[in-house]
Amino acid sequence: MLETPRKYTLVAAAAEGPTRLNAFDNALLGAGIGNVNLLRVSSILPPNAQQVDEMKIPPGSLVPTAYGAIESEITGEMIAAAIGVGIGEDGEYGVIMEFSGRCTKEDAEAEIRQMVEAAFAQRGRALREVQVRSVDHRVERMGCAFAAAALWY
Repeated sequence: MLETPRKYTLVAAAAEGPTRLNAFDNALLGAGIGNVNLLRVSSILPPNAQQVDEMKIPPGSLVPTAYGAIESEITGEMIAAAIGVGIGEDGEYGVIMEFSGRCTKEDAEAEIRQMVEAAFAQRGRALREVQVRSVDHRVERMGCAFAAAALWY
């Protein structure tokens, strides 16, 4: 029996909106995953998953997603979100880590890399590669920063 290839897409975007939920929705749209239903999952990437830059699935699809998001209504505040995927030397499953906070994109990326390295160390596995997507945003009225790993087939 042929196995359907597992795919994943890393995205990050920030947006403003009139409410927290609208800002979140606008960030999802900016990230290219605003017209699907996100099913929040924990942080394991399936074995042999292929990284694909853009999701091409029907609107309304159920999409397992690990994500970090932060909303703020403090004008001038810097917010950031990052997603990181660790790929092991052994070709087995990967590890996904998500982060959001009141910081810059660079701070979020540094935090995510440390989290992925720690997850591999805890599992006693050799880390071959870390893939990161991140975004930061200076809040105007009601902002959201969002980063995700969408898992799909």
